[in-house]
This record gives sequence, structure tokens and C-alpha cells, in this order.
Amino acid sequence: MDKRKVIAAYRRGLISVQECAQILGLDNTQLLTYMRETRATSPAGLAKQSVRT
Repeated sequence: MDKRKVIAAYRRGLISVQECAQILGLDNTQLLTYMRETRATSPAGLAKQSVRT
């Protein structure tokens, strides 16, 4: 399964953080770190950061 689809399902509330981590093969803390990094480097994340500053 595509990682982006799994993360999108988590963000929409369709699966829990534990389920998301299990599907991706990560532990919960690794997943949360990955999500923070992904949000900061995604185009949407960059747009949100530029609006804040």
C-alpha cells in the first residue's frame, strides 16, 4: 500500500495512529516524527509555514 494513502487515511481519521504505524512498519514515535518532517517539507506544509511568518 502507498505510504501517502496510509498517512492520508490517518489524517482523515479513518485509521488510528497505531494502525497507521503498524501498516508502515514504524513504531508510534517514529511515525509522529516522520509525519512532522513530512508536513514541513510538503508543498502544503511549506505554504502553512510561509503564512505563519
